[in-house]
Amino acid sequence: MKEKVVRSPFFYVGDKYKLMGQLRELFPDNISTYIEPFAGGGSSFLNTSAKKYIVNDIDYYVIALHQCLSSYAVRQEEFLNELYTLIDKYGLSCSYRNITVPDELKKKYVKTYYSHFNKEAYTKMKADFNKKENLMLLYLLLIYGFNHMIRFNSSGKFNLPVGNVDFNKNVYNAIYHYLLFMESSDITFVNKDFMEFLNELEYDEEAYIYLDPPYLISGSEYNKYWNEKEEHRLCTYLDNLAQRGIRFGITNLINHKGKVNQTFLEWSKKYIIYNIDSNYISFNDNTIKADSKEVFVTNYDSK
Repeated sequence: MKEKVVRSPFFYVGDKYKLMGQLRELFPDNISTYIEPFAGGGSSFLNTSAKKYIVNDIDYYVIALHQCLSSYAVRQEEFLNELYTLIDKYGLSCSYRNITVPDELKKKYVKTYYSHFNKEAYTKMKADFNKKENLMLLYLLLIYGFNHMIRFNSSGKFNLPVGNVDFNKNVYNAIYHYLLFMESSDITFVNKDFMEFLNELEYDEEAYIYLDPPYLISGSEYNKYWNEKEEHRLCTYLDNLAQRGIRFGITNLINHKGKVNQTFLEWSKKYIIYNIDSNYISFNDNTIKADSKEVFVTNYDSK
């Protein structure tokens, strides 16, 4: 029986949760150090077996949240109680604890009742966070916010609107599995540019690098700082790793909405290419595109 794929408690668009059933079948069996330069929500490392993990993301808040949550690895009840205290303080719904939306609101707003019920409380919570940063508040903003995103405006203020979601059983289960993983794992979180991060590492023959960089031809919010130059920089570095005999696997989008990532497509022909059944969607357009093609590229023979 195949081991169930667990989901990161961050939930945001671009996470590899839905792909991990396919991807981990292509990962090596023997991994000493699992290395991930673009960690994001973390579903990739949560579903990979290794002796130790070193994961990085350039987004300060992503890494800060990982460090915050992982610090409660052996204090799950304390973490949940702190969250519940804040949920109750602001008056948010919490379906996991049967704190539900009134029936009249459910009838009036059949598909969007969570957003209507939580809007005022969420707005107050967001204002409080923007006055004084608090990572527990930021985590709740991510859970209750639109598309589970982390987004700040040019003034450095968190600016996402409320989402049509709440603290439900899926959130609880994700937190539970995440803290269970952290309790039993040797993991280090790093907040650097991907190249700086990779250049500072020492690799042994059983190290493995999994990369899920921003997708050059997608319109995702997280990809706005990625460009052709960064794509070339990454591909050149991977060639260097291959020459040194260091194993890597990388996911990327080849075709999307009539666009072709020619840079990655040409580069990938040197290596082993696997098509991934991903049904790719983006933050700005959640319709599935028939012409979207996502691939996994490696420099080693998969098992």
